Amino acid sequence: MGGGNQSAVSEFVLMGLCHSWNTRILLFVIFLVLYLIIVPGNIVIVTLIVTDPHLHSPMYFLLANLSFVDMWLSSITTPKMIVDFLRENKTISFNGCMSQVFLAQLIAALEMVLLVVMAYDRYVAICKPLHYFTIMSLQRCIGLVVTAWTIGFVHALSQVVVIAQLPFCGPREVDSFFCDRPLVVKLACVDRYNIENFMCINCGFVAITSFVMLLISYTHILTTVCKSSKTGASKALSTCSAHITVVVLFFGPCIFLYVWPLSITWMDKFLAMFYSVFTPLLNPAIYTLRNKEMKNAMKRFGNYRIDCKRNT
Repeated sequence: MGGGNQSAVSEFVLMGLCHSWNTRILLFVIFLVLYLIIVPGNIVIVTLIVTDPHLHSPMYFLLANLSFVDMWLSSITTPKMIVDFLRENKTISFNGCMSQVFLAQLIAALEMVLLVVMAYDRYVAICKPLHYFTIMSLQRCIGLVVTAWTIGFVHALSQVVVIAQLPFCGPREVDSFFCDRPLVVKLACVDRYNIENFMCINCGFVAITSFVMLLISYTHILTTVCKSSKTGASKALSTCSAHITVVVLFFGPCIFLYVWPLSITWMDKFLAMFYSVFTPLLNPAIYTLRNKEMKNAMKRFGNYRIDCKRNT
């Protein structure tokens, strides 16, 4: 990625979350356990949706994609962060840093668009139930997911192409546990005003457009729900509340990290950690513990495993 870059910096130093050895050991154990929950948890959701015929619907197809993306969201930064807790020299190569920037921006934009698609799915299911399976056909769902990946890829590529060409000739310390895009740009030996404005507008356009579309979708949903029967309204609100919770958990840190103009180091680190670790951790819990069909699918899967063991 750095082929055209005349940078004198071949690697960056990640400052990490803290310097105390005892605190780092504690954090190593905590985040290792969390990561070992995140990956299997999201794999379980994807496996259940793929294997259980009761979950072969547009909503769960999109949920499987969200879980797959969440698994990668955490895997971009968390494994290196865990290893770096045990290292004094927390370096990352220039290309490795650019890869982190690219993948982080890709997954962030992808998940934003995917959440919009999921909101649209709920809008069609609640506001146009008679046409739901016609509108949300498998082909339409695949097309929407491909569109989300395309938007994420174009957004990330537009960012990393600019950053990779910047001259890095002086400081190389990134005050975070990963190559966070705004912090990497600050290390460039050029006037950063126009570049930072471009990055802010680029990220802000994706984030704010997605957020506005989500607000429009859920406003229509809530308006329709208020006019429906109590039973239908209760079921619809139960499903949408899980979606809205995930949206808030994801968009909150993203907006403060990449759109909000003020920067407070400890808060940025906390929000980045929350975004990359706790959001992928909470999503499986929210969608499984609050979803009756997912809980039934887990029971069926458990009973199937027990029957298999008995037969062998």
